[in-house]
Amino acid sequence: MNPEFWQKRWQEGRIGFNQSTVNPLLTEYIDHLDLAAGNRVFVPLCGKSIDMVWLATQGYDVVGVELVETAIQEFFAEQNIEPTVYQQADNPAIRYYQGQLSGQTITLWVADIFALTFEDVGSIDAVYDKAALIALPADMRVKYSEQVRKLSSDTSKADGANNEITPQLLLTLNYDQRKKNGPPFSINNEQLEQYYSAHYQIYELASVPSSIGSAPYITVTEHVWLLSSK
Repeated sequence: MNPEFWQKRWQEGRIGFNQSTVNPLLTEYIDHLDLAAGNRVFVPLCGKSIDMVWLATQGYDVVGVELVETAIQEFFAEQNIEPTVYQQADNPAIRYYQGQLSGQTITLWVADIFALTFEDVGSIDAVYDKAALIALPADMRVKYSEQVRKLSSDTSKADGANNEITPQLLLTLNYDQRKKNGPPFSINNEQLEQYYSAHYQIYELASVPSSIGSAPYITVTEHVWLLSSK
């Protein structure tokens, strides 16, 4: 993950991945996570996604992590929230912004996701990954999938294999990668198995046609996955 690449994208306003409306696949399939009011949802590589607003209005606390501090600042500014900023005691380069929306807490970390620990993030009840996995090149995805599992599930117990795994709602794209250099990257079923099958049951909830880029648009298939404990 190249911080300079993403910093430049935000500085230049090349953030076509940031949508102005709530993702309909989130609203349609979130029930598969079996969340209760007050549960905490983790959103990796969150940017300033409006999906986090929707999650809060549904009664869930939100925890996000994002490399680019500008994105987090814009999120709170656009939602008219005055956040409190906290520094991590042992690493001043890592901090988080925390505010309230619809009675729920939104905590957004400014950090490389690989620099965080389970103790930093706190207890998580579900993961919503709309744009993180598909933003990473292939050589980082196994490491990323393991990191999200460690951040969202308590793997510190002696018998880690039997620990309950926090479920994930995961969105991926599948298309002819030769037509476009990622991100977003195309991910096929075999790759998904490679990244997640060691610890998760993988269920496909939906596949829908979509497109990316500007004219001429590239046709893609968007997949919705539920990753649950084995």
